[in-house]
Amino acid sequence: MRCLLLTCHPLPDSYGAALTRTALQGLAAGGHEVRHLDLYAMGFDPVLSLAERRSYLSNTQHNIDGLQAHVDALRWAEALVCIYPTWMYGPPAMLKGWLDRVMLPGVAFELSGHPLIPIRGALQNIHRFVGVTTSGAPWWWLRVVGDPGRSLFMKGLRPLFARRCRARWLQLHSMNYQSDEARQRFLARVQQQLTRLD
Repeated sequence: MRCLLLTCHPLPDSYGAALTRTALQGLAAGGHEVRHLDLYAMGFDPVLSLAERRSYLSNTQHNIDGLQAHVDALRWAEALVCIYPTWMYGPPAMLKGWLDRVMLPGVAFELSGHPLIPIRGALQNIHRFVGVTTSGAPWWWLRVVGDPGRSLFMKGLRPLFARRCRARWLQLHSMNYQSDEARQRFLARVQQQLTRLD
């Protein structure tokens, strides 16, 4: 499959970086074609500017033009894989900013034209989605607070993709207390899932 790998972590020697290397190995082993957007390495600007907000609906093409490489990668992909650390119950600001700036009307969704009808997904090319994250919080606490990060990707973004898109969520909880063996097991799980992409 054509896979867009979107990663977001500032430290090149982090466990997040190890997850990225593992993901690339797994995707290569599965014979998938990969485009990798490392947001920190690219110095991506997550801030939706005043000008972008003013033209968000009235002149969306202007915003698309400013991020054409990102939009092209999103439209090219048959699978989307996001790897990031969970900070304050959600993705890092840089990744959230990427969603704000790149998941544009005319790219990721279309307005329904009715106040009670949700937007319509426009990324019908994406048939697989995999979210990979780590969190300091234990699984039960994230359940208590509603698991907002997972909900964003699995409930909020999932409807933007193809109707029968298969989505998978891989999360290593209680990250600060995991043993080396547990971290290695999670890396192996990520590699296995991305090799198959099923």
